[in-house]
Amino acid sequence: MNTSRVTTPFTADSTAAEVAAGVRLTGRRAIVTGASSGIGVETARALASAGAEVTLAVRDIEAGEKTAEDIRATTGGGPVRVARLDLSDQDSVAAFVTTWNDPLDILINNAGVAAVPEARTQEGWELHFATNHLGHFALATGLHSALAAAGRARVVSLSSNAHLQAPMVFDDIGFLKRPYDRMLAYGESKTATALFAVEAHRRWAGDGITVNAANPGSVITNLGRHLTDEDMAHLPDYDYTTPEQGAATSVLLATWPPLDGVGGRYFEYCNEALPFTPDELTRGVAAHALDPEAAARLWQVSLDMLAAAGR
Repeated sequence: MNTSRVTTPFTADSTAAEVAAGVRLTGRRAIVTGASSGIGVETARALASAGAEVTLAVRDIEAGEKTAEDIRATTGGGPVRVARLDLSDQDSVAAFVTTWNDPLDILINNAGVAAVPEARTQEGWELHFATNHLGHFALATGLHSALAAAGRARVVSLSSNAHLQAPMVFDDIGFLKRPYDRMLAYGESKTATALFAVEAHRRWAGDGITVNAANPGSVITNLGRHLTDEDMAHLPDYDYTTPEQGAATSVLLATWPPLDGVGGRYFEYCNEALPFTPDELTRGVAAHALDPEAAARLWQVSLDMLAAAGR
């Protein structure tokens, strides 16, 4: 297996449209979660522009339909559909999976919540972990047969540099023993999404499914609506990018031909990330987000949590 670092012709300044230029996705189906705002919109737009049949999986159908109309008007590409999906609600995830009957070429686990005050789902799960990881875990595993049926399918799991200081705390995933920390809860959920890519690729590569994690970089979107001025003051000095640039890494992982079969990795700014070092606080990937033992453990924990909830 080739383990050398993957580099591409693209950079932090590249846009999703530039990455998708020359790619032809006619006849291929894609799902983008959280595609009614932020980088999800630009991810879906780039895929549609390349000819893919794109489903916007969103909580707010009205907002999704407006986004779909805008994408159709600006691309003239493949069909754009809208379907309801609330990742914090396992009944909603199950309903979405049940109604999907086609092979699936691209799944982009883009949706998420960040820095929300303490909240729990009906199962008692902490909201960041339940939405960002468990919802997407149930979605992806539920769609596994559709991905396998497509052949050469791609799954993109969005992480964040918030993972850097937040390894998984397996004996207290739900913040039942520790004081609740919304920034740490978000960071741990994004470590989980990176670990998902590691274990999913290990399990599914034999089915022709390539899975990678993407850090879109620092983008001002609706995701940050819960951040206070104090929160912002304590964040590192990020180089902020546009939604079009933030979507580029997801589109790269979903479409770039040389990545066929190259998975279980973490990308940022359209290239495989370098290992994190303390002198660069806003880039890199932490070892705990690529740990195969932690990834395997998280997969089993996730299955157990879903099973205990009757899922």
